[in-house]
Amino acid sequence: MLNMLATTAIVKHALEEDLGPGDLTSSALFTPAERGQGEILARQEGVIAGLPVAGLAFQMLPPGAKFIPLVTEGNRIIAGQRVARVEGPLLAILGAERVALNFLQRLSGIATLTARYVELVKPYQAKICDTRKTVPGLRLLDKYAVRLGGGVNHRLNLGDAVLLKDNHIKAAGSITAAVTRARRVIPLTAKIEVEVENLAQVEEALAAGADIIMVDNMEPGEMRRAVELVGGRALVEASGGITLDRVADVAATGIDYISVGALTHSVTALDLSLELY
Repeated sequence: MLNMLATTAIVKHALEEDLGPGDLTSSALFTPAERGQGEILARQEGVIAGLPVAGLAFQMLPPGAKFIPLVTEGNRIIAGQRVARVEGPLLAILGAERVALNFLQRLSGIATLTARYVELVKPYQAKICDTRKTVPGLRLLDKYAVRLGGGVNHRLNLGDAVLLKDNHIKAAGSITAAVTRARRVIPLTAKIEVEVENLAQVEEALAAGADIIMVDNMEPGEMRRAVELVGGRALVEASGGITLDRVADVAATGIDYISVGALTHSVTALDLSLELY
């Protein structure tokens, strides 16, 4: 579910950023009384995400325009399909157009890419998850789009769980020392995940009591050996440059989770446009 309170603040900031002192072009051409209508059209196939966010943009810009979705959030759409209808004052429609489309195109791009990854790992137990490699200020929305694409969310923020990465481990002295220090102070319900780069570190993380072991930049053969070594005593997550071409081979190793930073940091926006009529 989308947190609408937080989303409203995000959309408000985006509108303020885009409008500046006001829409000079539209206000020079139209009066507040002039009305219009149009449709958002899909130019390519994908998974639609962000309809409530786009709707907020049109509704929040005074005097507000009516936004009517024509498809269901999270559903697959085809090229040429009508996605939504907008009607109301031209100043609201034209003033909010870019912000609404920016959100809708980005979030749909994330959902579409996530769905492609999810489809490729369907024969296996692995789940596709995101990372914190999101646009600053948009993490809530980026991760919402991942869920719509069929993925699962990793940490929303640094307070969600302990994730001991290479720099934490180096600074603490060892995996064992880092896990021991963390376990002393974290809540009973908090999990500890440890990033490892080889099988020796897998063994050390297991012995230290890690709940999740992240195998970073391993080849599928080594991942498979890591999964066998863990033997169900912890969850195993794969990360590190896992592309669409590689993801099925990674999933076939028996991995539980596959984290993909590209879902949010390198997404291609879905091609959508607003056409007035």
